[in-house]
Amino acid sequence: MTNRKMFFTMLWGAVFRRRSRAMMAVIASLVGAATLFCLASVCVAVPQQMNEEMRAYGANLIVTPASATGKSQGIDTATVRNVTALVGAGHSVKSAAYRYESVRINSAPYTIAGVDVKAVRALNRHWNVTGDWPGSGNVMVGRDVADALGVKVGSRVTIGYRAADASASASSSASAKSDSDESTETAESSAQGTQSTQTTQGEQTTQATENGRVSSDIMNTDGTEFRIAGIVDTGGNEDSIIYATTADVAKLAGSKRGADVVEYSVNAMGDELNDIVNNINRSADKNPNSAVKAQTVTRITSSDTRIIAMLQTLFWIVSLVVLVLTLVGVGTTISSIVSQRRNEIGLRKALGADSRAIGVEFYVESGIYGLIGGLLGTAIGYVLARVLCSTVFGRALGLNWLLCVGSLLLSVAIAVIASIPPVRRATRIDPAIVLREE
Repeated sequence: MTNRKMFFTMLWGAVFRRRSRAMMAVIASLVGAATLFCLASVCVAVPQQMNEEMRAYGANLIVTPASATGKSQGIDTATVRNVTALVGAGHSVKSAAYRYESVRINSAPYTIAGVDVKAVRALNRHWNVTGDWPGSGNVMVGRDVADALGVKVGSRVTIGYRAADASASASSSASAKSDSDESTETAESSAQGTQSTQTTQGEQTTQATENGRVSSDIMNTDGTEFRIAGIVDTGGNEDSIIYATTADVAKLAGSKRGADVVEYSVNAMGDELNDIVNNINRSADKNPNSAVKAQTVTRITSSDTRIIAMLQTLFWIVSLVVLVLTLVGVGTTISSIVSQRRNEIGLRKALGADSRAIGVEFYVESGIYGLIGGLLGTAIGYVLARVLCSTVFGRALGLNWLLCVGSLLLSVAIAVIASIPPVRRATRIDPAIVLREE
């Protein structure tokens, strides 16, 4: 019998003659592999899954005009199309454009937003709307506006547009512009500052004068009557806005122009999202005529990063605990096997077997336990991860083959590493002492 055949014969006998001990070692590796693979799969999938879930809570990137000329004309359709192409390169993206105007209801100033209802509805699925979204001749008002006016769904309001209001709001709106910590706050304050500069020269020169001064029309309640189709309640700045279709706002203002703000919900985060912003800004620098400024919405992106960082930290902590427990479990089992085979080891050494050959046999035996446990554990871990993702996120989890290979190799490595202390003790057994005891 050759040495190789003898080696495999001894290995086969060692594994199957002590099936209970072998089963314990396999189970220890199985539990570790299943837990680690499940955690790793979820940790890999969670950032993407959470990013997709967070996209239901509004935009994480906004684009506004960068120049004074752009602010007066808004962002034209061609520029919006180009920016959307940059944002959507390799990413799924939703967008909505907003045109803001200052209007009056019962002589009180309000802000109205002209929107594409379908786009805004898809982008802001978290909005709580009572009634219907705006349509032709129908508006949707924020909760704060509804409370201030004392109106409800089905009520009618007269909305008046005053060219002078746009000019008067220039300084206050400009100072209200923030650094994008809040998405709607940035968008709305920026847009209101934008629309304040858009009054045409014809409108400015045709205002009625009295005694050489521009006459005040703040008490003028003339305007266009709209029906309140719905009331939106978000708890944010949206509650102080009136929403209408873009066509109705253009008709009310008597002019058509581009959007003041374009909001994007893009399936990217962290450095990837910042790269998109930088690409847009660089592209705008090359074409000053259609310059826009892009910025991330810190409120949304920071929430994504913080939650994912917490989950990843938890993953590493749990993984470390599982790793230690697996090492202890496999190491204890191998120690028990070595103790049971102490006499056999002593006899083999007395017959001329060297310590290296005995050590290799135990390491291979441990590796087999790790491989079997890793195969079964990886399969079980994938099932658990799939069920977890389906239950929590409502989405299926694909099989990551690279992660599977890594799980198998790690299981084998853990089993071999855990067997080092007992194997070293086995190779140091003195055959004379063992034979004397016999």
